[in-house]
Order: sequence, then structure tokens, then C-alpha cells
Amino acid sequence: MLEFADLRRSFGDVVALDGLSFRVAPGELCGFLGPNGAGKTTAMRCAVGVTRPDRGTVTWQGGPIDLAVRRRTGYMPEERGLYPKMRVHEQLVYLARLHGMATHDAAASAHRWIDRLGLTDRADAAVEELSLGNQQRVQLAAALVHDPELLVLDEPFSGLDPIATDVMSDVLRERAEAGVAVIFSSHQLDLVEGLCQTVAVIAEGRLVMGGEVAALKARGGRRLRIEVDDGTAWVDELPADAEVVAVDAAGATVLLPVGADAGRVLEVAQRHGRLLDVHLEQPRLSELFRDAVGNGEVAPTDPGHGSTQVQP
Repeated sequence: MLEFADLRRSFGDVVALDGLSFRVAPGELCGFLGPNGAGKTTAMRCAVGVTRPDRGTVTWQGGPIDLAVRRRTGYMPEERGLYPKMRVHEQLVYLARLHGMATHDAAASAHRWIDRLGLTDRADAAVEELSLGNQQRVQLAAALVHDPELLVLDEPFSGLDPIATDVMSDVLRERAEAGVAVIFSSHQLDLVEGLCQTVAVIAEGRLVMGGEVAALKARGGRRLRIEVDDGTAWVDELPADAEVVAVDAAGATVLLPVGADAGRVLEVAQRHGRLLDVHLEQPRLSELFRDAVGNGEVAPTDPGHGSTQVQP
């Protein structure tokens, strides 16, 4: 278990982390989200021992982030840390050996990840000769080559084309299925929604939303999508407890409060024309994200005792 507990870190007058607390379990693929400047990179640097918090702790399996833990951690920093003039295979072997692997095992692992990430024809090229997308693949290989049990990746999908994004997604999913704890930051919310079991959303250095993606979407309320053949004028006659959350040329989406009767909304719509489509929708992760951080005001939270969970 990777656990952030009451983490605080300031840089002069700027508070980067303000009591951040959440957990990521082995086998969990967690999307770490937040607006620019929310504190994501600072938290990830604390997780790998690059930055020391002013208060609070980061632990792995109940112990401190010491050298032994760092050797079992794969880290992709926001500012890439490759040696530009070293050849790809040579560099991966070197980095694996720094993490304690024997030369023979390091060479075999480097070859395996070069092949897995589609870099076979670039194995003997210097990193500086590669495209930015291929450099990103090498950086991921560098985080994986020593077979870590914890992966901490800062914007791993940045600059990748769709094919490389698919490869990266498959690899992260495979590592989580193998029991690795994976946490990565991203601004690509649709990608996170489709890939991650859990998310941790921070703003102003504090957790504002966290937990299983499916559960968070379910708690977002029942949304009824209705289309009639006579436009959307019917939304003006809805009951007071039905909130219109989206309107377009084809129809409208209505948020129903808990216990509300959907039939009342349908009756209103039917008075204006023939029903063309009616179905329930769940909110997108991007909508929940905007609700959590959109106004810039962060209320104090209680992290509770579960993985990436925050109490409402």
C-alpha cells in the first residue's frame, strides 16, 4: 500500500500540499488528477523520496520510502531524465543495474521491454536521435526495466500518438493486473475514465474527490436523456426538482434527485411531441472533475480509511 498521510509542503509562501491524504493499493491503477498547480508533481516527488515533506509521511507497505523501496519503484518524472547520447539498450541495462539487477538479467529485461514497447529497430540508436514519442516509450521502459512493485508516473501520456497511447495503456493495465501499484497523473480525463479503477483528485494541495470511478459516477445522480420530435421547449415546464444539465438540437439531459419520479419528466416531454429516445446516462469523469475543482474553493476533507476515498 502506498499511503500519503497528512502531507504538507511549502515553497516559500506557496503551499503546494496542504494535508494531502489517500492510498493506492497493490494491483490498483489510480489516476492522479488536478488542475495545473494543484500539487500533483510535488506529491509524486515525495512518493519517490526526491522531495521531503514539511509535515506528514509517505509510506510503502507501512514503511518509509528508503533506498530499498526506491530500488523497487519505477518513476517517470515530469522532466524526462534520460541520457541523450546513450544508446537505448545500453541505457536501459545501465539503469536496471543501478536498481540492483545483475548484468545478464538487466540485458534480458531491457530487450524484453524494447520489444514490448515497439522500439526494436531503435535499440542501438542514441536517445537524442529518437522522436519525442519514442523517447517517451524509452522513459517508460526505464521505469519498468527493473520489474518494480510500485509505479509512479508523472504525465506518461504527454505527447503520445494514439497508437503509442494504446501501447502505454495496455502496459499499465498489465502491470496492475500483475499486482503492481500504479499511480499516474494526466489531464486526459476520458483516457483515465476508461483505464483506471480509481482516481484521486486534488486541488490546492488537498484531496477533493477520490475512490472507484464506477462508484463516483453512480453517486453523480440519475441522468435522463430525452429526445422528442418537436424540439426541447418542454424543458421549460419541468418540475422544480428536475435540473436540466445539457440541451442540444436533438434533446436534453435532466438530472433527477434521489427518489424522484422519472415518469413526471416523461409526461412533460410527451405533451410536446412523440418520444424518439429515452435512456439513463451517468456523468462523465470530466463533469465530476469540474464539479470538484471548478470553483477553486476547496473545503476541508476527511480522508477516511479506504483507498483513494474522501468523505463528502
